[in-house]
Amino acid sequence: MAAANALTSLLETREWLLADGASGTNLFNMGLQSGDAPEFWNVDHPDRIKALYSGAVQAGSDLFLTNTFGGNASRLKLHDGQSRVHELNKAGAEIGREVADASGRKIIVAGSVGPTGDIMTPMGTLTHDLAVEMFHEQAEGLKDGGADVLWVETISAPEEFKAAAEAFALADMPWCGTMSFDTAGRTMMGVTSRDMVKQVAKLENPPISFGANCGVGASDLLRTVLGFKGADAHLPLIAKGNAGIPKYHDGHIHYDGTPELMGEYAVLARRAGAKIIGGCCGTMPDHLRAMRAALESGVSGDAPTLEEITQKLGGFSSPSDGTDGAGPKRAPRRGRRR
Repeated sequence: MAAANALTSLLETREWLLADGASGTNLFNMGLQSGDAPEFWNVDHPDRIKALYSGAVQAGSDLFLTNTFGGNASRLKLHDGQSRVHELNKAGAEIGREVADASGRKIIVAGSVGPTGDIMTPMGTLTHDLAVEMFHEQAEGLKDGGADVLWVETISAPEEFKAAAEAFALADMPWCGTMSFDTAGRTMMGVTSRDMVKQVAKLENPPISFGANCGVGASDLLRTVLGFKGADAHLPLIAKGNAGIPKYHDGHIHYDGTPELMGEYAVLARRAGAKIIGGCCGTMPDHLRAMRAALESGVSGDAPTLEEITQKLGGFSSPSDGTDGAGPKRAPRRGRRR
C-alpha cells in the first residue's frame, strides 16, 4: 500500500508538508453548538464543511483532515447516529475530495478517525475485536468517499492504536497516526514518546507517518517530537500542536497563540524532525498562512534545545517528558474524550 499511495508520493518530493488546523474551533465559529455531533453537518450543512476544508487549502495546507473525528459507532450512538457511520464518513470524505480536486494542486484528503471514547479491556469493556470492527466500519466509509489516507488521531491507549492499525489493513488503506501527550509528557494512558516509537515498530501494518497532536501547548508537543527523534524514529514524523493555551474569556474558550507564534512553532517543528506540520485546537487559517510563510522562508539549524523552545514558545507544563521515568504512571481514563 505505502509504495503507491498519494501521501507517500508527495512526501518523496517535498522536504515538509503543511497540514491543516482546528476543525472544532472553526466549526464552533460557524454555529456548531456544544454537545452537537459535527459529523451530522457533513449531510445537513455540506456548504459549511466545504468552507472548513477550503479555508485550510486557501491558507496553504497540503493536507487536511475530514470532519469525521467522532464518526465511529460508539461516539455516534450518543446522538442516536450509530446506524449512519458509513453515510456520514463517506459524505465527509466526498466533500473533501471535491475541494482537493478543485484546488489546482496536489492536496491530500486524510480521513480523520478519533478514539472510540470507550475504555478497552481489562480496565474497560471495549474488546479488541469490537474496536477493530468499529474502526473498520468507519474506514470503509472514508475509503468509499475518496480519502487518500486514513488518519487516526488524539489516541491515548496503545491498544486502541493497534486496533486501528488492524482495521485499516482490513480496509486496505494507508494510514497515519498521532497520539495526544497531555499528562507530563505522557498520554492519558501513560504512553511516552519512546513507548510510541517502540509500539509503531512492532505493528504488522505500520503507518506511513506518525507523531503527536493536541496535548497541552506547542512547547510540550515539540518536546515530544524531540523524544521521537531521540528514540530513533525512522518514519516521517507529524507535529500538530495547539495554537497556544486555552483561556476562558467572555463565555468562550480562546487560544492565545498568535499567527507569529505558530510561525515560530512551525520552523522549530521542522528543525526538531517533523515532516508533516500542522495545528490542532485553536489553529485558524491566519495561523496556517503564517506557518506556510515561515516554512517557505527556509528552515535551517540543528534541532532546537529545550531552552530555545521555551524562549520562543513559552514554558513546558511539566518538568519531565516522561521518558526519564518521572511523571504520573498509567491510570484509568475517566469518562469520554470529547
